[in-house]
Amino acid sequence: MLNLNKEKSLFSSGFSMVAGVDEAGRGPLAGPVVAAVVVLTPESEKIILASEELQKIKDSKLIPAKKREELFELIKTSFPEIGVGICDHETIDRVNILQATFLAMKMAVTNLKNKPDIVLIDGKFPIPNSSLRQEAIIDGDALVFSIAAASIVAKVTRDRIMDELHEKYPQYGFNNHRGYGTKEHMEALKKYGPCPVHRKTFKPVSNFFKK
Repeated sequence: MLNLNKEKSLFSSGFSMVAGVDEAGRGPLAGPVVAAVVVLTPESEKIILASEELQKIKDSKLIPAKKREELFELIKTSFPEIGVGICDHETIDRVNILQATFLAMKMAVTNLKNKPDIVLIDGKFPIPNSSLRQEAIIDGDALVFSIAAASIVAKVTRDRIMDELHEKYPQYGFNNHRGYGTKEHMEALKKYGPCPVHRKTFKPVSNFFKK
């Protein structure tokens, strides 16, 4: 089980709402970037310890797709709040992927009904221009329970969006690679060129717009 040491330390210091934040979709050539936030309270530890399934939460990249879906539904019903923020491909092209990721994170936190006492963020940097107390944690999705839970929510949410985009643009195989630069995706790009949800500023997609 991924430990709750970080959250427990904050609770013992007087915090009552700790929010973990992570994103999915920074690297793909198509589709949005999605951020998610999962809120834990001091009561959350009892809920987690009482559930063998919740104890399986870890970095979403280490969990099979079917199990991620199951955990996503469990997370929604087990913790006080979750929030999601989405920045589409057009926003990514306009402001760059890092700034779009921050925007998605800010949206996710803003979508919470209650303001958390502190936000724990996966990565090197806190969210810019935010009045919230924050702490950025490198490899947070592998170290901090709330961030790992957020990684699952973000990943499943984005995968579902890419499944919907697959229905509109089936020739690219978005349901398989989710927009990442796999061999299948590269071959489809060569054959069909980019579609409306490809990121024009990402190579090799950008090459199609230089002609």
